[in-house]
Amino acid sequence: MLQRQKGVAIWRQIADRIRTNVSAGLYDQAGTLPSEMQLATEFGVNRHTVRAAIAALSDEGLLLVEKGKGTRIARKDRFDFPISPRTRFTAGLADQAQQFSGELLRECMEQADAEVATYLGLSVGADVCRLETRRSADGQAVGRAITWLPGQRFAGFAEAFRRKQSITKAFLDFGVTDYLRKSTEVSAVHADQEDLDILGLTPGAIMLVTRSLNTDLADQPIQYSITRFPADRVQFSIRF
Repeated sequence: MLQRQKGVAIWRQIADRIRTNVSAGLYDQAGTLPSEMQLATEFGVNRHTVRAAIAALSDEGLLLVEKGKGTRIARKDRFDFPISPRTRFTAGLADQAQQFSGELLRECMEQADAEVATYLGLSVGADVCRLETRRSADGQAVGRAITWLPGQRFAGFAEAFRRKQSITKAFLDFGVTDYLRKSTEVSAVHADQEDLDILGLTPGAIMLVTRSLNTDLADQPIQYSITRFPADRVQFSIRF
């Protein structure tokens, strides 16, 4: 049931439902959405409200409106991102895309707060290198991350990432030839304004959020990241 008078526009709630249905594969094999009239009847709203939801999903790139042909699903497949003891962005998607890029949006040295210090095994206030990045596969933005690394050990890491566009390759400059995924926590939230701006989404998009910790082979924490993936573009598979 749609939640009226709950602070979320009805058209946005309908867009969420359509997005969820597309992800679940509930529409026909031809990838055609039900007509506006059918959707209006299903959701108990007028066609203008349905049209607003479809327009938002069209702007997002999920739907393609073709005059005289109806509305079809422009993108049905999601990237399957594996989470394993050696989680790597490029390696994980290597057989699903041809081109990968990593863009450094912002970087700074800052003092670790309690959360970052706990994950990295540092004292509160210790220097940490903070990077904000966007990752793309075949030209499509598939995630953005905030990453923290121990500042003393990885001073200058941002420049290495800017040159190599890869966390794994940047680690090589600091003598880290291999590392392990220590933990991954996953949650789901609605997209915030930065998600919309950085990843090209529309209001109401669902994000898969991971909090992950990587360690070197001596079990020393080297990277804590909070990464946000659009749920209609990426799904996770847990591999052991």
